[in-house]
Amino acid sequence: MTTKLMMAPAWSAGCNSKPPLGRVGKELYEIADQELRENETARRECLAHLRDWIGRNPDLQNCITDDNFLLRFLRVKKFSLAMAEQTLLKYLNFRKKFKHIMFDLDYTDTKISELIDSGYIFVSPFRDCNGRRVVIYDSSKFDIQKFDGTDMSRAHAITYETLMDDEENQILGVSHVGDVSAVGPSFIGLFSITEFAYLIRWGEQSFPMRHKDIHVVNIPTALKYVYDFARSLMSQKLKERLVVHDSLKQLHQKVSARCLPSEFGGDMPAAEMIRLWKAELEAKRPRLLTFDQMSLLSDRGIVRRSKPPAEDVTGSGSLPGSFRRLELD
Repeated sequence: MTTKLMMAPAWSAGCNSKPPLGRVGKELYEIADQELRENETARRECLAHLRDWIGRNPDLQNCITDDNFLLRFLRVKKFSLAMAEQTLLKYLNFRKKFKHIMFDLDYTDTKISELIDSGYIFVSPFRDCNGRRVVIYDSSKFDIQKFDGTDMSRAHAITYETLMDDEENQILGVSHVGDVSAVGPSFIGLFSITEFAYLIRWGEQSFPMRHKDIHVVNIPTALKYVYDFARSLMSQKLKERLVVHDSLKQLHQKVSARCLPSEFGGDMPAAEMIRLWKAELEAKRPRLLTFDQMSLLSDRGIVRRSKPPAEDVTGSGSLPGSFRRLELD
């Protein structure tokens, strides 16, 4: 089911009666039913069960239990209670393990604000043809001399948390468009190989976000090893949604230029999109800061899965060797 491009968040305009999901519209409710197995009964019963489980779980402290927060975990796992519980535990564990990234998610922090203002990462005010918000990334705006890997990761975390606090985005998912033409060997030093691996693999498993499309433009030849390594850490589902384009013209065949900034071939300048996005960040800022009250006292309830690969699975030699070769190219 597709919709016309629109300014976010205007989905519910024209709905004749108040839908079960509050401000979101009837059409969105139907998508939730078809794609996520969500209906009024499932929502009511699963929310009640999840709250009861949280209340009885001694490892969870001050966990947020309002509908909006819990539904992100139920929706991303299509209302499988067992999987939603595991994702919530993994999410809180991810926040705990990467506290320097996931705590104090304040977009007004000097470095984060500067990264957003520069145009490194922001969200288009226009939805794509499927009604999804589009996250824009421009590697040329990331000054390697001023920012580090923590700054980069925090900017991403604030963006994603802000998006996931909106029910439309929880249901429809999010699209990504990134121009990485400016990424060079110096970017490799932003993360250790181990941290890079954990951030990608744990991030996908732990963060309750539906990544529907990932469009990457202009990957430098020298980054092939990093791309292959990063892709090897993704689930098969995410790999299938990752599309590489050689040019903006090629990108426009898959993503309407109207939801992109003028710098990417669209109509609205990035600066105006950023101004509108910062208004959304400001509205969600108090909410995000309350997340720091939550904590996971023990990770014993998490079902362990296979660890990130300790050896290369890209076919290009050992991981350290691949990165060393990249640094020399």
